[in-house]
Amino acid sequence: MNYSKTEIKKGITIHNIKTNKFKTNLFAVFLATPLSRENVTKNALITAILRRGTQNIKSQDLISKKLEEMYGASFDCGIEKTGDNHIMKFYLEAINESFLPEKEELTKKCIEILFDIIFNPLIENNGFKEEYVQSEKEKLKQIIESKIDNKRVYSFERCIEEMFKNEPYGLYKYGYIEDLDKITAQDLYEYYKKIISECKIDIFVSGEIENDNINLLIKNNEEIKKLTEREPIYIVNKEKSEVADKGEENVVEEHMQVGQGNLVIGLNANSQKDGAKYITSVYNAILGGGANSKLFQNVREKNSLAYTAGSTFRRQKSAIFIRCGIEIANYEKALSTIKEQIEDMKNGNFTDEDINNSKELIVASINSITSEQDSEITYYYGQELSDTFTSLEKYVDKIKRVSKQDILEVAKDIWINTIYFLRD
Repeated sequence: MNYSKTEIKKGITIHNIKTNKFKTNLFAVFLATPLSRENVTKNALITAILRRGTQNIKSQDLISKKLEEMYGASFDCGIEKTGDNHIMKFYLEAINESFLPEKEELTKKCIEILFDIIFNPLIENNGFKEEYVQSEKEKLKQIIESKIDNKRVYSFERCIEEMFKNEPYGLYKYGYIEDLDKITAQDLYEYYKKIISECKIDIFVSGEIENDNINLLIKNNEEIKKLTEREPIYIVNKEKSEVADKGEENVVEEHMQVGQGNLVIGLNANSQKDGAKYITSVYNAILGGGANSKLFQNVREKNSLAYTAGSTFRRQKSAIFIRCGIEIANYEKALSTIKEQIEDMKNGNFTDEDINNSKELIVASINSITSEQDSEITYYYGQELSDTFTSLEKYVDKIKRVSKQDILEVAKDIWINTIYFLRD
């Protein structure tokens, strides 16, 4: 297997993905903290501010210039929800040293600049640089305000918010406008120092690099040496979730000026059966995973009730989301047709061909993970945040072993939690 990991300090792990498929090396650092209403906006703001400048490289323009000198290396960062964790993500991509015109310690430079950005921020008056804080507050405000512009994405986010309103996962990953005014450059820096001393830190290296060499480079980096050991505070995405009570369907209707209705249905998928996550993946693919799925064929094609119809499985939260763009007048008929497909799954009204087609779809998706460096990193990071480890080969094997009986057993533990409809 091309993947290995080494804990260099308690709570700080290096992950090596050795591959010769690419001409580039990709370095990534993930900082994981539990999602909370108190800190969600601060985390999003910190991620944006860190890219603006370091003690050594004072501005974003200077960082860009440095990267350009490194044969056009590129840096990016962002914030993500993974289960009930809030993840600050930092990436640096550069050409593999073997393709350089002359020998140069490019890998070392990449490590230095990436860690400088994350762990050595520009500080003035015991806080982040005021100008950068105010600028990023304004940009973050615009991001939060603009979430309503894409009605399909907005509807999906609103369904998650309603379905998980008493859980961290219901929080918006970019935070809340009302929090921005209260955040000062000094308070934010104090919070940053706390996060850096407590969070789970995972460092990924993907490319054709010797593990021992890169691990030594990382361990000897001055910024890494400063980091303390920690009992990292983060939420384990368990393979088996808590069994939720089957309550009343929560129906939420929201009115806006829209030409098309957006229907999002959140389902609990809380089976305690061994391997439930793999079985539910196949269930979801049959229900709404592609052009051969029950939702696509029956809601869109046969009955012409939707422009789009499909479903996705959020494995970390044991939830399936059905998403349909529909004519507003078709709401009742579309909803009843969707419910029929869910009942069909419980009653076994699907064929061996449906199962095989769905497995092929999932296996193709798994096999494509290694075709992009960032998707391979994302997969192994997902494994790191769970309490299990499954190699890609084992993942494929588990999908192939799913039987019709398995799907029927899991289907009886899948039910509608929330129905969200955005209409005029």
